[in-house]
Amino acid sequence: MAEGLPRLAVVGIHGYGASHLRAATERLDKIDLVGVCDTKPDDSGRLDPRVPVFTDVAELLDRTRPEIVTIATPIHTHLPFAEAALRSGADVLLEKPPVATLDQFDRLLAVAAETGRVVQIGFQSLGSAAFPALDTMIDSGRLGELVGISGVGVWLRTFSYWRRSAWAGRRVIDGVPVMDGVITNPLAHATSAALRLARAQRADDLAEVEVDLFRANAIESDDTSVVRVVTNDGTRVTLGLTLCAEQSQEAPYVEVVGTEQAARFFYTQDLVELRPAADLTGAPAETLTYERTSLLDNLLAHRATGEPLLCPLIDTGGFMRVVDAVAAGEPRPLAPSATERVEADGEQRMMIPGIDGWVRRAAYEHATFTALGAPFAR
Repeated sequence: MAEGLPRLAVVGIHGYGASHLRAATERLDKIDLVGVCDTKPDDSGRLDPRVPVFTDVAELLDRTRPEIVTIATPIHTHLPFAEAALRSGADVLLEKPPVATLDQFDRLLAVAAETGRVVQIGFQSLGSAAFPALDTMIDSGRLGELVGISGVGVWLRTFSYWRRSAWAGRRVIDGVPVMDGVITNPLAHATSAALRLARAQRADDLAEVEVDLFRANAIESDDTSVVRVVTNDGTRVTLGLTLCAEQSQEAPYVEVVGTEQAARFFYTQDLVELRPAADLTGAPAETLTYERTSLLDNLLAHRATGEPLLCPLIDTGGFMRVVDAVAAGEPRPLAPSATERVEADGEQRMMIPGIDGWVRRAAYEHATFTALGAPFAR
């Protein structure tokens, strides 16, 4: 055991949890890794054999008494695992989405307040130094008057993605909300980043929330959707998102559009492209790259010096308003004539002809697929 270092436990070491385990093992000069928990054994080769491995979260917490717990587990387990960690006295780094419903969000906020512990949510892109730089561009008038914020996510997911776990693509399992769809999970960072740029991250910052939900795959949740938000100050934020791209997956982005210039932020790459507002499809006039702060490092700094958290739980309330709208809606299945089954590299997936263009139209015209009259939405 490392004397004097904060005691950290990792809950969930497979899937995205593998990145939490990697982050922990790369910071053994900053933390004492006291245990990990997963229902499947570790196969990463990263874990010191002296680190205890558990299959039960309660036992992990009881026997290791961690001060920090990272959680990357199925969505419907986030609330019970995070609550247990908080009540054991630990601060928490919790993967996105925080929880599956707005009621669960309110409960987790209450538990954090009751225990006096903190919860950082794993919207990793919020560690990008691009955000304060974009704030400055907006505030200085460099972009002109703000027209709106648009987000585009054109991804693809094969059938094996939806078969990877029992909760993939589900809205509810055994009466427990899951809400695993394009908005809430694979492209959740797009909505989070857009709300951050609009400075409308908290639940009461949003005046209007509308979603337009569709599914081409044989799943419960949405795989092709629009999120349309109006903030309290009137800023329009709209995202077009799909997991049924026509050709190939593209880097997702959110774009701050002004009357003079537009700043396109590729949030997975910490890269910003600047273009004249009159030519959004042209080559960028300037390209800027930024550093990123790890959310775990930020949490450690918060504990040590009081540095503000980059993504505290309360600042995901706006995102949870969107999740709540998803839960209140019902994804419309697309007609077979509106989709195609395609194959590449031995993997099959669903594709929606024309979807790439409709996603962009929705994002930039600040309208839903239904309002635009997209053929698959009729």
